[in-house]
Amino acid sequence: MSLNISLYTVSALLILDNEGNRLYAKYYTSTLEEQQPQKETSKSTTTSKSTSSKSQTQLKFEKKLFSKINKINQDIILYDNQLIVYKQINDVTFILTSPINENECMAYTTLSNLIEAITILLNNSIDQQIIIQNYDLVSLAIDETIDDGIIIEYDPATIVSRVTNAPIASTVDLKNIDISEKGLFNALSFAGKKLSERLNQGL
Repeated sequence: MSLNISLYTVSALLILDNEGNRLYAKYYTSTLEEQQPQKETSKSTTTSKSTSSKSQTQLKFEKKLFSKINKINQDIILYDNQLIVYKQINDVTFILTSPINENECMAYTTLSNLIEAITILLNNSIDQQIIIQNYDLVSLAIDETIDDGIIIEYDPATIVSRVTNAPIASTVDLKNIDISEKGLFNALSFAGKKLSERLNQGL
């Protein structure tokens, strides 16, 4: 039995309101989109029609999925050949979709920890209005958790830290750099030592 192992474990991340309307949506793969034949037209017309069709398909998927979720009181379901993990908090529903062969425990843990990080960022209160007001923090938290369908972080504290602490710009004081022959020799010897240490460690 061959296993289909891939880093791309998330198809989409959705946040819907209590009527199934989109608050946030990010699709990482085209598995949720219908492939429709297109007539030969100009490139710009084809692109705009394709984008419009894609958007309509996604909105229909979200509406149907929301109606399905409301009928079933579970955290993990299978729908439209997708693994769906979701959590409803107040008037907001967080949904993570993955290919059907993915690990449901990993998907559920990722979504739970992402929601925990967002809860910390939003001062322990999540509802539709607060998410809209703090859309930037929510978007950053999702981007720090999932990148291009790959789960890159699942620790809530780390996610919060990355969102709240801006990266420090590495500034170099050019006045203190010794560009003489001796300075260049010292730099080369230092680099050589570091390289030999890495090679000795087998890295």
